[in-house]
Amino acid sequence: METRRKTAWGQGALLGLTGVFLCLLLGLFLRDRAALEAPAAVETDLSVPLEEVRPDPSPVNLNTADPAALTALPGIGEELAARIADYREAHGPFETVEDLTEVPGIGQGKLAALEGLVTVEDME
Repeated sequence: METRRKTAWGQGALLGLTGVFLCLLLGLFLRDRAALEAPAAVETDLSVPLEEVRPDPSPVNLNTADPAALTALPGIGEELAARIADYREAHGPFETVEDLTEVPGIGQGKLAALEGLVTVEDME
């Protein structure tokens, strides 16, 4: 009978320790879960001036821009910028932005990508 009592006490102690262990695991799980769900706030003392992010928001004038200014446009590399300058020199100033499609290598897709970024104004 004494052996049964010791065995029951041992089993109770083991059950209690198991409960404590499970509570500890649940606490760790909930802590880690909360850490994963919380948005990570990143603070920095650095700031970038707007001029560096977007240097010049004004449209590029196709009639006065040099090849370097033209290469700043999306999809216009050095070779295509040189072709635009050569075309302008050979045929005179562009009358409309759509005249840009006369330059070899510029189609409707590239013209659509340049919409709002280029203009043709009278040369001063």
